[in-house]
Amino acid sequence: MRPSKADLEAARDKVIPDLLPPEGETLRVLFCGINPGLYSGATGHHFARPGNRFWPALHRSGFTERQLSPGEQHLLPSFGLGITNLASRTTARADELTEEELREGGRKLVALVERYRPAYLGVAGVTAYRTAFGRKDAKIGPQEEGIGPARLWVLPNPSGLNASWPLPRLAEEFGRLREAADAARS
Repeated sequence: MRPSKADLEAARDKVIPDLLPPEGETLRVLFCGINPGLYSGATGHHFARPGNRFWPALHRSGFTERQLSPGEQHLLPSFGLGITNLASRTTARADELTEEELREGGRKLVALVERYRPAYLGVAGVTAYRTAFGRKDAKIGPQEEGIGPARLWVLPNPSGLNASWPLPRLAEEFGRLREAADAARS
């Protein structure tokens, strides 16, 4: 059931819990969004807004055998995957976040990565990554520096508003990360 306009407004500033495997279990890739939108706040699911291409890209890239719905996010740890966000509070648009919120989110992300030790951290949103970590020249793709014990991959923002990255191109970049994560396992 789609949230109403009132449901969406009531979801402002909610927090969606991180989706992580139990400590000590394998975490191949920890995906990090910018922050949850109001639709995610209303449903309690990451990347939940219709039109967000996270779930289709995850499947098309080979991370999952079929396309999962946001309501099936609880299955991700069985694939060695998790989800977190740079900023935890829900907003209508990412540009409602302050630079300090993103920098603070970067500091919290480092601690989370140290604790859960994913092989890769996939940050979805190059502009937010640049702000959070002071990397003004960062580009989409693998980064030379890591974060804690994790190798770092900056992904395009999967929002449907990111027209410069259509789904096939987005899935291709997710696929490059999947291949690297698979190679790290062997």
